[in-house]
Amino acid sequence: MAAGNKDDALDILQDAMMKLVQKYAERTPEEWGPLFHTILQSRIRDYYRKNRVRNRFRVWFGGGDGDDPVDPIQTLPDPFDRGPDRELDSMRGMDRLAEAVRELPLRQQQAFMLRALEGLDVADTARTMRCSEGSVKTHYSRAIHVLREKLGDYNE
Repeated sequence: MAAGNKDDALDILQDAMMKLVQKYAERTPEEWGPLFHTILQSRIRDYYRKNRVRNRFRVWFGGGDGDDPVDPIQTLPDPFDRGPDRELDSMRGMDRLAEAVRELPLRQQQAFMLRALEGLDVADTARTMRCSEGSVKTHYSRAIHVLREKLGDYNE
């Protein structure tokens, strides 16, 4: 969700995993989670910075908005046998959530994603974000309030 593009997100994730293994393999497994999330957040910030610079140049050189090739994996039947209506509802819901999360300030995005999606507790989230536990609670609370306001009870 942070990258807005699955391929870029996988690249960021792979890069974060490689850095974790290269730099912190000797650490205990209990330390890996918070270290990984710290590295991942750093890689996401780097991705935003690089894209800002790239987008400046794309404007001048005419950004390539060509059609993406069809991904064969995307054309496989759903192994969970969900109908098209449920799949469409699910996709719409995730799109709305992703859009709403992208509109949040960066620190609120981080707090929401680490707490709600990654399942970290307040202390681990605070270490990952390099802030106090009170700041995590504030950012998370604000994010939840904004998301509830924007999304309401999504049952469409």
